[in-house]
Amino acid sequence: MARKKTTRKKTTSRKKRKYGPKAQRKVARVMREMKSGKLKSGRSGKRVTSRKQAIAIGLSEARAEGDKVPKKKS
Repeated sequence: MARKKTTRKKTTSRKKRKYGPKAQRKVARVMREMKSGKLKSGRSGKRVTSRKQAIAIGLSEARAEGDKVPKKKS
């Protein structure tokens, strides 16, 4: 049995980046702080141990400064 060749559709347009480079740097900085044990959460001031929470903090800081970050899902 011979296999039929499938052709893939080529797209010419590139996808837009969802996150800007500044936001990426913010998240990287926050992750370094978390790993070294210096990152603390807002009101309570407790140390952040969760990776997801650290990323959320970095993105919210980027949003506050007006960097390119998608809106929060509610």
